[in-house]
Amino acid sequence: MWIWQQPTWPNFHWDNKTLAPLLRETHFNQGLLLGRMGLEDLQQATLDTLLANIVHSSAIEGEKLNAFSVRSSLANKLGIKEELQYPTTEQTNGLAEMMLDAITQLDQPLSLERILSWHQWLFPAGYTLFNPIQGGVLRGDTPMQVISGRIDKPTVHFEAPPRQILDGELAHFIAWFNDSKADAELDPLLRAAITHLWFVTLHPLDDGNGRIARLLTDLALAQGERLSIRFYAMSVSILERRKSYYEILEATQKGNMDITPWLVWFLDTLNATLLSAMQTIDQTMVKVNFWRRIDQTRLSSEQVRVLNRLLDGEFELGINSSQYQKVTKVSRATATRHLAYLVELGCLSKTDSGGRSTRYIICDH
Repeated sequence: MWIWQQPTWPNFHWDNKTLAPLLRETHFNQGLLLGRMGLEDLQQATLDTLLANIVHSSAIEGEKLNAFSVRSSLANKLGIKEELQYPTTEQTNGLAEMMLDAITQLDQPLSLERILSWHQWLFPAGYTLFNPIQGGVLRGDTPMQVISGRIDKPTVHFEAPPRQILDGELAHFIAWFNDSKADAELDPLLRAAITHLWFVTLHPLDDGNGRIARLLTDLALAQGERLSIRFYAMSVSILERRKSYYEILEATQKGNMDITPWLVWFLDTLNATLLSAMQTIDQTMVKVNFWRRIDQTRLSSEQVRVLNRLLDGEFELGINSSQYQKVTKVSRATATRHLAYLVELGCLSKTDSGGRSTRYIICDH
């Protein structure tokens, strides 16, 4: 019996005692993340976050997008002028439009028409000859199953509700989504997780269900917190946990109405996303503060390149003279001279090891 066949579907329930510490931690990290971002960074941070979300959400489904074209489409929609503009396509423009609609039109009610317009942007006419998906329409009468294994002995991982009940199921989901936005007793993070699971369960489209589900999740998160969603991309963490993502979804589809394990997985993944975003911000601030105290006019392009790679964490244990040679393509004597000069300027400091094993690390003062 699939979850949608349960007699109490879709009355989900969960263990509040299990979820309470996860919810506290995740809300706390949302606040920390927002506190570390200045409003002057909002537009550029939004661009970077939306780009990561779009590209990684497609990668979860095995589709590789041209990130440069997607970035240009997003920049155009956000009114950001970029030095390098790449050609855009109907699909990349549609993906940008879809993502911005989800995180900026927060007060617009969800409707079937809105979902199908996202699907149309996801699969524009003539999208690909090898995947003739018609964008903007619900799936047909053919049973929707996720299958693997041999043709004569397939394994059915999931089966969605039949087409004849799909319209009613979708109407129920959309009404719940709109009504639950104002439900003070439902934590916004749990609402986002339920949104994801419920839509994936209905699987109302021939293709793109996962991407639309993750978009709806972003919409639910944005409605709940209004701003910090612009600074993190949950699809990045989902891609990193892709195997466990599909495993927990399958296990939940085959389970009962207690969805605690799915909610734990969702909150844990969201929390990892927030921590990763804060780590990136910390690294960026270290880099910004470093270059604020260093006079770049006294450095060669090779020296700047090495310092940036050290600041990006590429050489965790520091860099030695032979590595400096490889990066900059200079002689050993020049590498030694450059490193000594960077120490003199206060850019680098020597580690305790001596001789050929001497390494140099970023000076933190």
